[in-house]
Amino acid sequence: MKHLLLNDWHFMRFLRLALAVFLSVQAYVTHEWFFIAFAVFFLFQAIFNLGCGPSGCKIPYDKKN
Repeated sequence: MKHLLLNDWHFMRFLRLALAVFLSVQAYVTHEWFFIAFAVFFLFQAIFNLGCGPSGCKIPYDKKN
């Protein structure tokens, strides 16, 4: 678990984290609490490194001859 949280931080993970923080602050400032759901979604993706990575959303394809 520690390896998952501390390693493999790339641009998209930082972007998701920044978006989660931005949406949380905006939800607090504007009192539009619906945006907290989106913030939690992006925070979950950033922490656990889920979602499409830098190589896109593709399934690994291995040819077996």
